[in-house]
Parts: sequence; structure tokens; C-alpha cells
Amino acid sequence: MSYQVVSFNHKNCELNLRERLAFSSNEEMATMLNKLTGFEFIEEAYILSTCNRVEIVLSTKDAFSSYHAILGMLSLKSGISFFKLRDMDGRYDDKDAIRHIFSVVASLESLVIGESQITGQVKDAFRFSYQNGTAGAKLNRVISYAIKCAAEVRNATDISRYPISIASVAVTQAYKIYGDNITGMSAVVIGAGEMGLIAIKNLLRLGCDVIILGRDRDKLEAIARELDSDDVRVDTMEHLHKYLNRYRLLFSATSSKGTIIKPEMIESDNIDRVWFDMAIPRDIDDMNLNRLQLFRIDDLKGISKENYALKAEQANRARDIVDRYRDEFYKWLKALSIEPIIREMRLQVKDAISKELNRAIKKKFVPQEYRANMEKMAEQMFNRFLHNPTHRQRRLRL
Repeated sequence: MSYQVVSFNHKNCELNLRERLAFSSNEEMATMLNKLTGFEFIEEAYILSTCNRVEIVLSTKDAFSSYHAILGMLSLKSGISFFKLRDMDGRYDDKDAIRHIFSVVASLESLVIGESQITGQVKDAFRFSYQNGTAGAKLNRVISYAIKCAAEVRNATDISRYPISIASVAVTQAYKIYGDNITGMSAVVIGAGEMGLIAIKNLLRLGCDVIILGRDRDKLEAIARELDSDDVRVDTMEHLHKYLNRYRLLFSATSSKGTIIKPEMIESDNIDRVWFDMAIPRDIDDMNLNRLQLFRIDDLKGISKENYALKAEQANRARDIVDRYRDEFYKWLKALSIEPIIREMRLQVKDAISKELNRAIKKKFVPQEYRANMEKMAEQMFNRFLHNPTHRQRRLRL
């Protein structure tokens, strides 16, 4: 058994390709997981599909076969050639795979290092696969260790002291453009998922009025009540056209399978617009508007690099923690593999003692009333005899 990760992320895969690789529904993800674990060489799998990465994580008996199976299936799903996917070189095996998983969960591989969303996203990805019957104990061990590692990274470094997500980076970029003039501006936020909510809260802190658009008015009104702010209004998507042509500042983060904002929805180019498309697949079509500044996820890499420079020392400390947890995980894994052997040895010893005592009592070598004491003494003798060999076995495994 070995571990494997095949990763397509913001470092090795362009946005338009990640859009084609992304999983847009639970049904689509479950279908892929079922096909993967249908191969006899793949034991368990989960899929992490976020705005910045699509990763397939496996417990496999044959890393060569599983890698090629994943590329073949992703090629069929996305229409991207097998060879183009292979050339992106996002494959990690065994210790490299464990290190990568731990780094991802600790937010060291995120577009914005230190952001807080990824740990929950990985938990959700594993939980979905577990409930689907396509992940179990082998990957659970990895996730459990990864979460412990991420917790130590947060506690031992300052990398997450000021948690940043793509949405908060987008709001920061808007503030850089407008400066203090952003206070009192109206911002349209499309989508009330986690990304949208982060944007809303950051905009409210800057003193913006926020209009939330979505498909479910009841849900939007419940969110507005929770936010408890007079600066929040809600409306439904059927009025999207009106808001596109009235307000300059827009943030979009829906789970739509296709674009929701199209060029024909724009009445004129007579106002300056600053839009942030935070969705995968993208929410906003390419626009030929002279007075539009359109930021997509990959456009925020510059801010990410700036953030990384500020946190470089802390990131290096965090990577040392990741390496230590990876080594500890493998020590624990090897120790785990010897325990069934040691347990079987002790059971065999106990069985041998019982058989020999039965024989001795039957032949009158030992009175029946001494049986319990004799059995206890024999077990203690054998335990003492087995102590050093089993201890050496555990150390050899480490």
C-alpha cells in the first residue's frame, strides 16, 4: 500500500484548465470516486476541488497504474489531452505525497499562505468520500495527522495570525484602488457561500453598503439578519441586470456551472467598474469594456506573493513542522504494521500455555487447583521472554 496525490493547482495549471478539471457537483464527484475505487489497484480515494486546486488523493497498491488511470479519466472528463495533463507534473508519491497533503492542510500551498478555509475544505472532501464508501481507515490516518500538523503550524508560527482568504485579498485590492473613498460605496456581492460571506464582512468593516444577490431570498434574508447591519440589502438574481448597470464594485463567488454575467447584459461603458470573479468555473465572461478592471483568481497572485514575502520566515518554520509530522506519521505507520504480528505471537503463546497445562493436568503432573497460578506464572515468563524481541521488532520498524 502506498499514498499518491495528483494535483492541478494555481502553481502548475492555468485558470482556464482548472475550470475544466473542477467538479461542479457532488454527483459528478461521486461518479469519479466510484470509478477510481473500481480499479483493483486503488483502495481508497478522495477529491479536493476548490477555486485554486483539483487534487485526487489515493491509497493505492500500484502507483504507476493509478497515476495513468487518473490522467486518463480526467482527460475524458475535461477534454484536456492525457499528455498535456502529464506535462503539468503534479504527481506526488509516498513520503512526498504525505508532505504535500500536510502542507496543503496547513495552508502552505494556498494561493494566499495562511488562509483558513483549506483545512475545512479537506475535511469536507474526505467526509464526502467516506460517506460515499470510497475512503476509509487508510486515508483517515493521513487526514488525522494532517489536521494535527496544521494545528501545530497555527499555534507555533504567526502564519495565520491574520487569516486571509481570496475574498479578503479581493477586498484589499478594492481598497488599494479606491482608498478611503471606498467608505460609503455600494458593493454588489453575488453568492452567499463562504467566499461571499468573507467578502461581505470585510466590506462592512470598510464602511461599504452591501447588496447580496442570490437565488434563495429566504436564505439571503436569514444571512442579513445574522449580520445585523443596516448597511446590508438583499435581492434575487432576476434583478442582476439592474445592479450590473448601476454599481461600480462587484464581487462574484457562485457555484454556477457556467458564466452568469455576459457582455450583452451591459448597457453602456460609461461608468468605471471594478469586478472580482472569485469563482471556479468563472462567473464572468470576458468583457470588452474600456472602463472595467476585472480581477480573476489568478490575478491575485501578486498579492499572494507579497503576502508570502511577509511570511517567508514563518513559512519556513511551518515547513519544518510539516517535515517532522511526515516523519512521525511514517514511524507510526510502520509501528502500526508490526502490532498485528506481535499480537498474533502473544495469542499463540497463550494458546500453547493452555494446551500444555491441559496435557499436564490430564497426566496428573499438575493438580487442577494449581491451574490458574501456573497459567499466570507461565504467561509472565513468556511475556518477559518476548519483551526484548518484540521491542527490537518495533525499533527495527522505526
